[in-house]
Amino acid sequence: MYQITRRVAAWTLMLMGCAATAQTKLPEGPIKIVVPFAAGGGVDSAARLIARQLGTNLNLPVVVENKPGANGSVGGKFVQTAHPDGQTLLFSASTHALAKQVMANPPYDPQADFAAVARVGVAPLMMVISPHLPETKLSEVMSAAKQSPEKWTAALPALGAASHLGTLMFAKQGQLTNLVTAVYKGTAPALTDVAGGHVQIQIDAIIALQGMAKSGKVKPIMVTSAKRSPVMPHVPTAIESGYPKFVTESWYGVWAPKSTPVDRVQFLNKAINEAVQQLTKAGSFEQMGIEPVTESVDDFKKYTAGYVSESADLLKGAGFKPE
Repeated sequence: MYQITRRVAAWTLMLMGCAATAQTKLPEGPIKIVVPFAAGGGVDSAARLIARQLGTNLNLPVVVENKPGANGSVGGKFVQTAHPDGQTLLFSASTHALAKQVMANPPYDPQADFAAVARVGVAPLMMVISPHLPETKLSEVMSAAKQSPEKWTAALPALGAASHLGTLMFAKQGQLTNLVTAVYKGTAPALTDVAGGHVQIQIDAIIALQGMAKSGKVKPIMVTSAKRSPVMPHVPTAIESGYPKFVTESWYGVWAPKSTPVDRVQFLNKAINEAVQQLTKAGSFEQMGIEPVTESVDDFKKYTAGYVSESADLLKGAGFKPE
């Protein structure tokens, strides 16, 4: 009798394990990764890299769909209200985490209304200016912008983005109390206007700016990392340029609808971490200027909470008013 009981218990445990494994598998069908910005920017480029590797690993179609607008909240709202089956995901930058801090009427709470899935990487920011300008150094740009603020406008791909915070740091370091900013629907359209001389400055992730900087369509001035970037090694850091406190970065993450089952979120976290590790090994991330991140869901949540707190202090100190 005891042997039979033990055998039944063993079978029960095995069946429970099989059921749990089955639940963590994605259903057949494509995965949609929503990028809340225009195509061609840094977030879009990183998303497409992850999507290709993830599709290969899972043997499923993984498509990227751009839904720009309203400071990234159009795409965010689409994912928030999507069916929580793990097949519709949001791929965004730090911008997403600060919706409550930069929008007067945010359509959602980024931390409470989404399921954090995975943070995939960080990237230093780079400052570029219009190629028609004579300045070549950070100190020269700051001096010129301070003397003639009406002649200098900084492009912001999105409010609350790392580029926005980097621009606030730039203004603080240079004591540029009257720096004019212009908000765009993503990095690509902002960068086009910098190249054309319609606006003068853009500080954004190096992943998005390096192509036009290398081709001479915009002029690189500095990077915000503690040391020079291997993808733009000739560009000095802000520290080297005489501003030791001017250090910041952009980061990228994946979110799912709030009610996505925990086991599905954990499955996606593991799958995305594996994709990141493979892309890192292949050198794909390094070529884009991204430093890979592989961490647990809980670690991602803790990082986001700390980032939001620190960023809120910076925005408040700069006198920023939600729009």
